[in-house]
Amino acid sequence: METVFSRPKKEGKRIKEQDLELFIYGEENYPLALSHTADPPIVFFQKGEVNWKTPRIISIVGTRTPTRAGIRLCEGLLVDLAPYNPIIISGFAHGIDITAHKKAIELGLETVAVLGHSFGQWYPASHSKYVASLLKQGAFITEFWSKDPFERPNFLKRNRIISGVAHATVVIESGEKGGSLVTADHALAYGRKVFAFPGRPTDSKSLGCLRLIKNDQARMIRHGKDLFQWMNWEERKTKSVQKPLFLDLSETEEQLFSCLEEASTLDELSLKSKQPIATTAELLLQLELKGAIRSIGGE
Repeated sequence: METVFSRPKKEGKRIKEQDLELFIYGEENYPLALSHTADPPIVFFQKGEVNWKTPRIISIVGTRTPTRAGIRLCEGLLVDLAPYNPIIISGFAHGIDITAHKKAIELGLETVAVLGHSFGQWYPASHSKYVASLLKQGAFITEFWSKDPFERPNFLKRNRIISGVAHATVVIESGEKGGSLVTADHALAYGRKVFAFPGRPTDSKSLGCLRLIKNDQARMIRHGKDLFQWMNWEERKTKSVQKPLFLDLSETEEQLFSCLEEASTLDELSLKSKQPIATTAELLLQLELKGAIRSIGGE
């Protein structure tokens, strides 16, 4: 009987011929943020290279038919993000997706395209001209196997990965319905931050973003600086981590304390320590009360 774990062996030839890397849930190389979701893919394939341990991974999604203003917002956001060297995640589709990928490539940022189909084809076909340049600075990933049918529901299914591998999702122009809002819904379900550009109230392509903001599901942003502030990227010295000698810490407190050298925000610490956000916040308070850390700059 074929299982999800035996299938890679049968597809071994394809994996080798297409120079793919196999990621299996629970193994060390599996993206940490994706593993902290309710429905991660048990197996996914990757073509290209990307550093999944990067502490700043941002998904950018939006309509397939953006306005000129929407394209400018997307490109401007990438320019603002560039100094922080995040990985940019999107879906390789028309519109905002490909705009985000192209601008990331132009700025020298790593970028990852999450496909809604198996390797061996590129959709939309007109975007195949971007494959080589994207592979030089990032990767393509998919959970779909060679024999999986090419069908529309797959593209909605992959949206959970777009939000799941990222620490936050940004929506740039969306109608009342669409894949971008599905991606945002997944991000909210995973406890990740969602941001949206407001746009004009009379613009149909702003209705989805306005609804997210109105329902307090997304933080309104106007430019990159707003995102930096919400993500605590202004200054990454949120905590002082010089532990006093002979401090009596529990094993769990010691584990979280060791994570402070590589992570600073609550989200990052929760992912790094593999603890729920509420537990992480409580442990940080205990560390501060014991004098192991101290808050800096109102963080």
